[in-house]
Amino acid sequence: MKIKLIILFLLFLTFSWGQKKELRLAKKLFAKEEYNKAKDLLDQNKGLFEIADLKIKSQYNLLLSSIYRVNGDFSSAFEKLKEVKKDPSMESLYDLESEKLKADCVNTAIEDSNKKNFSESVENLYIAYSINPEENIEYLYFAASNSVNAKDYSRALEYYIVLKNNKYTGIITEYFITEIENNEEKQVTKEEFVILSKSKSYTNPRSQETKSRFPEIVKNIALIHNQLGNKEMAIKAVKDARDSNPEDIDLILTEANIYIELGEKEKFRSLITEAVILDPNNANLYYNLGVVSSDFGEIVKARDYYEKAIELDPSFEASYLNLVALILDGEQELVDKMNSLGNSKADNAKYEVLRNKRESIYEECIPILKGLLAVNIDNEEAIRTLMNIYGTIGDNNGYKEMKALID
Repeated sequence: MKIKLIILFLLFLTFSWGQKKELRLAKKLFAKEEYNKAKDLLDQNKGLFEIADLKIKSQYNLLLSSIYRVNGDFSSAFEKLKEVKKDPSMESLYDLESEKLKADCVNTAIEDSNKKNFSESVENLYIAYSINPEENIEYLYFAASNSVNAKDYSRALEYYIVLKNNKYTGIITEYFITEIENNEEKQVTKEEFVILSKSKSYTNPRSQETKSRFPEIVKNIALIHNQLGNKEMAIKAVKDARDSNPEDIDLILTEANIYIELGEKEKFRSLITEAVILDPNNANLYYNLGVVSSDFGEIVKARDYYEKAIELDPSFEASYLNLVALILDGEQELVDKMNSLGNSKADNAKYEVLRNKRESIYEECIPILKGLLAVNIDNEEAIRTLMNIYGTIGDNNGYKEMKALID
C-alpha cells in the first residue's frame, strides 16, 4: 500500500511538472507574439491540463482567453474567461484580461459599425456588455441600436426590454471650463475639472447632465412592436412608462410621436396640448400643433400656433415657411376663379377684385419671409418664394434683390 501511495505521489509530481513546463513554454510563445504556436502547444496538451488542479487550469484558461482575444475570436475568449472567474485567486488577473477583452470588443464593434457591418458590431458589443452587465450596460444600448440598423428587430426588442426593465437612462455628468486667455470653453474630465477649477487661468466651471435615453428606449420598443405588427403592445409599452412618470414631457412626446407614426393625429394633438401645459414656452410644441391643425383644415388655429412658435423662437425657420405655405394655400382657389371668368365687363370687375385679393395674400407673406431672411439670409426656399412673389406683383426691385441673393 505504501508503495502504491509513493507511485501515485510520483505520478502527481510528474503531471504537475509537465503541466507547468508546457504552460511556461506556451506563455513564452505568447510573449513573443507566436500566438498560433502557443495555441497549438496548449491543444496538444489539452488532456494534461484537464486533470490539473484549479490553479494550473485557471492559468491555462487565462492564457487561452488571451490567445483567442488577440486572434479576434472574442466569443471563445469570453467563454474561457468565465472559467477563470471561478477561481478567487485569479481575481486581479481576471479583471485585467476582462478590461482588455472589453476594449478590444468595443473598438472592433466601432470599426464594424463604421463599415456598416452592424450584425458583427452587435455580437461584439453584446460580449462587452456580458463581461459585466451592471457596469457595461451602455454597450447593450448600442447593441440594440445596431440591431435596428441591421434590421434584426426581434433582437433589438429583446435588448431594449432589458434596458427598460433596468431603468437605464445613460445620463452622465459632463464638465466644462473656460480658458481665460482665449475665452474658449472646453469639455474636460471630472479629474481635470477639479484641478482646473482651482487654477487662475480658467473660469466659469460648470457641469451638466446629458439627456436621458430612457424615453428613446421606450419609444423604440413601441416602434418595433408596431413594425412587427403589434400595435396594442406598442401603445402599452409607452403607457407603462408614463404610469411611473406621468409628467415626464419626453415620455409625453414619445407617446405623441408613436401616435403620429400610427396615423392617429387627434391623439397626437391631445398629447402635444398636454405637453404645452407643462412646457408653455416650447416653440417646437406650438409648431407641431400648427402642423396637425393644418392637416385637420383648421387654418386659423394653425396660423395662431405658427405665430406663437415664431414669437417664442424667432430663429425657428420651419415655422416661418409653414406659416407662409398656410397663407399661400388660399391662393389656388382665387386663381381657379380668375381663370374661370370670361371677358365681359362684369367678369373683368370680378377679376380685378380677385386679383387684388391674391396680391393682398402675397403682401401678407412678404414681411414673414423678410423676417425669416433676417434670421438666415441663406434660406434658399425663402429667397425663391419671395422672388416669385415680387415677380408676380411686379416689384422689380424686390425681384432683382432676391435674384442677386440666388446668384
